[in-house]
Amino acid sequence: MDFELTTEQELARRTAREFAEGEIAPVIARFDEAEEFPAELMTKLGSLGFLGALFPAEYGGAGLDYVAYALVVEELSRIDGSIGITMWAHNSLCTNHIFSFGTEAQRKQYVPPLARGEVLGAWGLTEPGSGSDAAAMRTRAVERDDVFVLDGTKAFITNGSVAGTAVVMAKTDPTASGRGVSAFILERGMPGFRTGQRYKKLGLHASDTAELVLEAVPVPKGNLLGERNRAFQDTKRVLEGGRIAMAAMSVGIAQGALDLAVRYAKERQAFGQPIGQFQAIRAMLADLATEIEAARLLTLRAAYGKDQGRPVMREASMAKVFASEVAVRCATKAVQVHGGYGYTREFPVERFYRDAKLCEIGEGTSEVQRMVIARFLLEA
Repeated sequence: MDFELTTEQELARRTAREFAEGEIAPVIARFDEAEEFPAELMTKLGSLGFLGALFPAEYGGAGLDYVAYALVVEELSRIDGSIGITMWAHNSLCTNHIFSFGTEAQRKQYVPPLARGEVLGAWGLTEPGSGSDAAAMRTRAVERDDVFVLDGTKAFITNGSVAGTAVVMAKTDPTASGRGVSAFILERGMPGFRTGQRYKKLGLHASDTAELVLEAVPVPKGNLLGERNRAFQDTKRVLEGGRIAMAAMSVGIAQGALDLAVRYAKERQAFGQPIGQFQAIRAMLADLATEIEAARLLTLRAAYGKDQGRPVMREASMAKVFASEVAVRCATKAVQVHGGYGYTREFPVERFYRDAKLCEIGEGTSEVQRMVIARFLLEA
């Protein structure tokens, strides 16, 4: 077993770390406080190639493997989760769905502007009444002449109000449950396609989360993505990569919270010495560091398997459920180390505490991940 990173992987990680520390860290508190989307930062990420991280250079991308990609997501999220989730939802979900299941014409039309960061991407599966039970979606696509007419509402969509391109799932055969779902590529400006409410969230204030509203949207048949009635099966492949990215984001948030706790434990004095000298604090930090390392290794194992072309749904679910719960524990303990100051907005650790919770919910809740893992155990 070789745990060493390649030169390219190390370069990607270092570039992401330098960008996060130099460009994101000085300004992100302002965007979080104002609940404002940092469009300029995303433009800069695009210029680095990170908005096309997974895609070949011929399509405008950086051509990174999944291990390098996971490391980039981690480094961005170590400074701020909002930037991390904006970047990976754009890559893993919208752009990857088009690249993985689109025709060559669709790839050439949509992937390059997405990969270069000229437009942002969104991905619409979840609805107000169907989250974990995605097959219960109510959005419909009815074939009429040379178009499909889409009606419905998608909920909790990352990049929902800032995306220029969206992949949306809709039922083309309402009698077939999950086997009657198709995917469509939508563009901002299509008649009847608009942004609904923008959510006021507990955390990740600098990421954009909104509804997508579809009111008799005429979508050309050429924008059908993948085979008709096969999108639900395709989304499982897309979600493999999405869960790896969410696990990497979780590791980054956990590591960022630990970094803040360690720094504070060295500086804060109590009873005549830094609080980091007390056994209770040292044991807490040691446990968190160990859990983060385990979460990182689970995440990189899933990413490596993805790079080898293997099915990694089980590994991705294991990484996602473990890393997300580590992120929440780590952020909680980091606030505890800060004491009363951790409960104020003077210290960035409270932002990590708010941001971490989404990791246990997005891309499939912890309960759903355990269902997936148990299925592999009991139905093998």
